[in-house]
Amino acid sequence: MFISSAYAQAASGQGGLDLMGLMPLVLLFVLLYFLMIRPQAKKQKEHKTMLQGLQKGDEVVSAGGVLGTVVSVGDQFVTLDISSGVEIVVQKAAVQTLLPKGSIKSAKQ
Repeated sequence: MFISSAYAQAASGQGGLDLMGLMPLVLLFVLLYFLMIRPQAKKQKEHKTMLQGLQKGDEVVSAGGVLGTVVSVGDQFVTLDISSGVEIVVQKAAVQTLLPKGSIKSAKQ
């Protein structure tokens, strides 16, 4: 009396997967790729290239914000001179930015 009859919906004529229904999902994935995944991969590649090119005498900023001059470069670690006679060892991946020559001297003034 209060419950109406339910009828099944007729199946679409294609009988398979509805491609137009998947189009928004595909477009969303393509948009996600170009806005998030591709730029992040590009940044990682640039960072890796920068780390491979580190040399003695380069001025860098570590992930903790420490300014230093590269004293030695190993496979996994980099030794930084942060003040006259004060050296620290950091992981190579912790080096974030390569600074132009003379940046540390101008930062200390």
